[in-house]
Amino acid sequence: MTIRTILVDDEKLAIQGLMLRLEKFPDVEVIDTCSNGREAIRKIKTEKPDLVFLDIQMPGFDGFSVVKGVMEIEPPLIVFVTAYQEHAVRAFEANAVNYLMKPVDEDKLADTLERVRVRLSEKHAAEEAEKLKNVLAEVAPDAMEAMPDEGESTARYEKLINIKDKGQIFRVDVDSIERIEAAGDYMVIYTADNSLILRETMKDLERRLDPRVFQRVHRSWIVNLNQVRQVKPHTNGECFLILESGADVKVSRSYRDVVARFVH
Repeated sequence: MTIRTILVDDEKLAIQGLMLRLEKFPDVEVIDTCSNGREAIRKIKTEKPDLVFLDIQMPGFDGFSVVKGVMEIEPPLIVFVTAYQEHAVRAFEANAVNYLMKPVDEDKLADTLERVRVRLSEKHAAEEAEKLKNVLAEVAPDAMEAMPDEGESTARYEKLINIKDKGQIFRVDVDSIERIEAAGDYMVIYTADNSLILRETMKDLERRLDPRVFQRVHRSWIVNLNQVRQVKPHTNGECFLILESGADVKVSRSYRDVVARFVH
């Protein structure tokens, strides 16, 4: 993924210095630079970058005015870059990814870009989930029922699961679970880099997991819907879910309405 980036600063040396530092990050593409706020607003609306490094104190339109000026479109991620510490609170109130002091520290820049990658990944995941929802609506057009209440409390659902396997106890972050397979009275828990055996029934495990994320799609499978990347229609009203790892899980006819309702 390329991070299309615009740099905004009224000081040429500041832009040049930041460009040199950004050269170390191959996924960052600087598509333009701006020397004032009005130019920045125009370029952001035209180029629609993923990320903007934005100076705060500039003649005319300052950095905060630029943010306000692009609110009518879907704004890019903003990283404020300035020599003045007192603007930090307002920067985060403006939902900035980070606030960097001049001269920009390389380690802090690397940390900031990692935050940017996470935010962009979450944004893309949300877009993909919406596409999946539309595909599932076509696969099961009569199954689109009311979505669950978004305000439903998730506090009672597990965040970590302790699994005793191979003589060891593993503490597994629930969000890292990709899929769960039933094998009699045992469950096989699959994460990106491991598979573990849990002695528990499917029904008991279902009660411990957030149903808005973990859904039973077959009598033998529970899937983390956040891991779904593609839906492939199959015969007889069935379909396959293609997961982040490349694994595929069949959705049987009796469960396809459940998937259509909960992919969001």
